[in-house]
Amino acid sequence: MSNRETKTDVILIGAGIMSATLATFLKELAPEWEITVFEKLEHAGEESSNEWNNAGTGHAALCELNYTVEQPDGSIDISKAIQINEQFQLSMQFWSYLVNSELIRNPQDFIMPLPHMSLVQGEHNVTFLKKRFEAMSNHPLFQGMEFSDVPAKLMEWIPLIIRDRPAHEPIAATKIDTGTDVNFGALTRMLFDHLKSKNVNIKYKHSVDNIKRTSDGSWELKVRNDSGNIERHAAKFVFIGGGGGSLHLLQKSGIPEGKHIGGFPVSGMFMVCNNPDVVAQHHAKVYGKAKVGAPPMSVPHLDTRFIDHKKSLLFGPYAGFSPKFLKTGSMFDLITSVKPNNLITMLAAGAKSMSLTKYLIEQVMLSKEKRMEELREFIPNARIEEWDLVVAGQRVQVIKDTEAGGKGTLQFGTEVITAADGSIAALLGASPGASTAVHVMLEVINKCFPQHMKQWEPKIKEMIPSYGVSLMDNPELLHEVHTLTEKALSLNDAAKGVPSV
Repeated sequence: MSNRETKTDVILIGAGIMSATLATFLKELAPEWEITVFEKLEHAGEESSNEWNNAGTGHAALCELNYTVEQPDGSIDISKAIQINEQFQLSMQFWSYLVNSELIRNPQDFIMPLPHMSLVQGEHNVTFLKKRFEAMSNHPLFQGMEFSDVPAKLMEWIPLIIRDRPAHEPIAATKIDTGTDVNFGALTRMLFDHLKSKNVNIKYKHSVDNIKRTSDGSWELKVRNDSGNIERHAAKFVFIGGGGGSLHLLQKSGIPEGKHIGGFPVSGMFMVCNNPDVVAQHHAKVYGKAKVGAPPMSVPHLDTRFIDHKKSLLFGPYAGFSPKFLKTGSMFDLITSVKPNNLITMLAAGAKSMSLTKYLIEQVMLSKEKRMEELREFIPNARIEEWDLVVAGQRVQVIKDTEAGGKGTLQFGTEVITAADGSIAALLGASPGASTAVHVMLEVINKCFPQHMKQWEPKIKEMIPSYGVSLMDNPELLHEVHTLTEKALSLNDAAKGVPSV
């Protein structure tokens, strides 16, 4: 064990998209600061950010039906969709700045234009989708959205889904061409390559075992290196961005803000098509409606993906349950996350989540043929030998006590927990996660470095022209932002790769 302590300005735990984004921001805003990143795996972007471990949707709320809720009076509340779309626009602007400044190159290596679609079946759902379309298409953020319940038009849009489908069943879809497919694994690796060139100290195969406050107010980390030896590192500011592993480290920090918070792990699986002829017939991300009783992160979708410059077709997710908090985690992760301060919260969540737990266990037990039945609701003639099962990443949903939900309420989203003095922040939760990394990291910067914000604001506005401004209230700025991001990220050719019927 080394008693020597290495001091640095900023420590980031986890080499995923969140740490990559925060480190890139800080290097632009305070280039003289020393930054060290600890990652327990061999490479960046191997866990939650990996392209095979997330849906790569570029969540802009263009197709996800769970972001638009039907109210008791029949109206559609699109406020969550507006909020998430605005957040995604921040990511697009930041990535455009990085490309235009030549900090990263070849945007087509991580982002591709791709239509986003919502698909529903049955009369009630078709009525809902039409109302949703009317509410969204009038909004400047969702301009260009189309609706159709005409089979011939749907055949043009999604031939693989419409072909061989019974004609009597009502079916409808919305389509918007400004969607994207984002390879967050590739983007994470590009950002870390850039950070390495800026002398950011990235330590792979280093696990953070403990974290504690020192007498001078900084944080000391006990880190196990790849030889199994213990190192000690200290910093004035620490960001815990270790995916599902963040909760344990937040608990070890002992900050009061981290108490009464638990985590519920959910695993996911996808079916991947291995027949290039089938893959070529589909060009969109098509989201359906979650089954009754299914959690929001289990919304079925049929996605065109671009991974390693190859077009792929994925269907899922099939939810599952594992007590691990990371794909590379321990079977004891869930049980060791239960502490005296969150025991009641966790027990309350357990009592409320019996139906969810039952659903997840049922999903784990599904045979391949049963999974194919779900896929055939999207592709009626899907053949079992053309699809393989891939295990995706682990997600840990936040459990906390809320006014609206009471004790032990399961949260579906991304949350930042920050100490009162801003010296430490942890990222918890799941989707929309990576897509809103820029918004989330700006929140961290605001909360943790308020004393620098006045000085940093001009540079932030240079990177993100709409920073601090509502795009929905400024159509001219929205148009400027769209033009800027389309050009910088090479998204103009939205029709690339459309299938022929």
